Amino acid sequence: MSTPASASIASASTLGVLATLRRGVQISPQIVQGIGWTLALAVLAAVGRVVVPVAVQRTVDDGVLAAGGPDVGRVAALAGLAALAVLGAAVCSALVNVRLVSRTEAGLAALRVRAFRHVHDLAALTQGTERRGSLVSRVTSDVDTISLFVQWGGIMLLVSTLQLLVASALMLVYSWQLTLVVWACFVPLYLILRFAQKHVNAAYTRVRERVGAMLAAVSEAVVGAEAVRAYGVGARTGRRVGAAVESTRRAQGRAQLLVASSFSSGTLVSNLALAAVVVVGAHLGVGGALTAGQVVAFLFLVQLFTGPVQMATEILNELQNAVAGWRRVLAVVETPVDVAEAPDAVASPRGPAHVELRGVRFGYPGGPEVLHGVDLVLPARAKVAVVGQTGSGKTTIAKLVTRLMDPTAGQVLLDGVDLRRVTLASLRERVVLVPQEGFLFDGTVADNAAYGLREAGLPAEAVRARVSDAFAALGLTDWLADLPAGLDTPVGQRGEALSAGERQLVAIARAYLAAPDLLVLDEATSAVDPATEVRIARALDSLTTGRTTITIAHRLSTAEASDLVVVVDAGHVVEVGPHAELAAAGGVYARMHASWVAQTR
Repeated sequence: MSTPASASIASASTLGVLATLRRGVQISPQIVQGIGWTLALAVLAAVGRVVVPVAVQRTVDDGVLAAGGPDVGRVAALAGLAALAVLGAAVCSALVNVRLVSRTEAGLAALRVRAFRHVHDLAALTQGTERRGSLVSRVTSDVDTISLFVQWGGIMLLVSTLQLLVASALMLVYSWQLTLVVWACFVPLYLILRFAQKHVNAAYTRVRERVGAMLAAVSEAVVGAEAVRAYGVGARTGRRVGAAVESTRRAQGRAQLLVASSFSSGTLVSNLALAAVVVVGAHLGVGGALTAGQVVAFLFLVQLFTGPVQMATEILNELQNAVAGWRRVLAVVETPVDVAEAPDAVASPRGPAHVELRGVRFGYPGGPEVLHGVDLVLPARAKVAVVGQTGSGKTTIAKLVTRLMDPTAGQVLLDGVDLRRVTLASLRERVVLVPQEGFLFDGTVADNAAYGLREAGLPAEAVRARVSDAFAALGLTDWLADLPAGLDTPVGQRGEALSAGERQLVAIARAYLAAPDLLVLDEATSAVDPATEVRIARALDSLTTGRTTITIAHRLSTAEASDLVVVVDAGHVVEVGPHAELAAAGGVYARMHASWVAQTR
């Protein structure tokens, strides 16, 4: 039987530049809120800039070259008006910048939150298609490239475009002939930039991919520093990180080379346009078609025209970098969620949890089927041990019961309701998984245990009291007393300040505070010292009392203490029953148990 492929995170969205920008604005509408006022301010800023050429023209023609000689008063008045116009344009530009920055930060903050939330909604199999460091870079550095462009390139693009249009209109007023000369110089540049855009776009897409791969390599080396030292592979790891850094450098270099080539062509064309205007303007001036002031003013207008064109190459640089980053973020946001909540999902009421598997089949993407038509009934409040050889499918059953994955075929039911029709909020409230290695966040023992509390907005005193009571109920007060600061003991990143067994004790306390109806345990006593094993066993006994418990048993002593033993062999449930009954039946479990007893003697 074929298995459907799980969704994978694409390297980048395949949308074009404009489509990417439109989609980005749809996801982060805060970016364009109040855009009307921003555009109005940008128009005023652009108009203020072209006042200078007009003032220069009037100053030369009506002040310096006045019929009766230079008119100093008129020159001073025109200079004062030009200064006020420039000051007003500067204020408008500053206000445009402030509005763009504030709106951009609001929009991109929403984008980060949405992308982060979506990453958590993705199934573990989907997350596994991307290296963790690269996935983190999509929510961090890739969004930073968007922020840089919108806050710097955005204002430059907005004001420069308006400045270009206003300068062109004013140039036509002064001389349509010189305007045609200027545009004739820049049309070839437009064609060059349009051709270069596709290559720059592809180059910056590669840059963002290489940056993600570099961050992934660095994060793996940092997280796995202990293993690197233990096996003496520092040089090999350094070469891997160095190769990733070098690959990023080469990609950046290729992208910058393309941009530099475009920028050089813009500078060349700008100088060519100025030279052409001087030559043709002098000819028109001699012929009486233009005054000296108009020629000088036109040269100022050409500078206002060529400035944005030259800036366009740098804006193009940031735009393509931002679009590449936006595409990578969009690829995450638009990755379909495999384990999604159905539109008609219903809340599962609290109470004793009854679990049933009907004809359940499952296969991991690209691999063979690992569960073959499993039928299983687990009574409420029963302590169930699931046993089997490595790779038999017992962990897969645990993931399906907690709905970390959905079956390829068949149903997993909680109190008679298919898990796919249960709201995820109520499912997570009723069902809790305690993995074999309890993950702790950087903080204190109390902080990590408090993650299990469901109630929101509890006072700090109430939270601490609940946490303290939980450790007491689990019989862990003596263990807390041995810690340097008790509940306030820092656990370090990933809980590395505690031993593996101590981390598991905190994870058990967290599960106790969550008060689930169904508890799924991946047994974690196989790699701890005897004293900690006793503490864990005692804490688990308190944790599992009165609730349905499914334990992925690595030690058959857990099966001996269970109400029901489920034996999984090669993807099939081959035996179900109490320990004593199965041990006497002479089947798969009896052979496993006999072998385990022989090894423990």
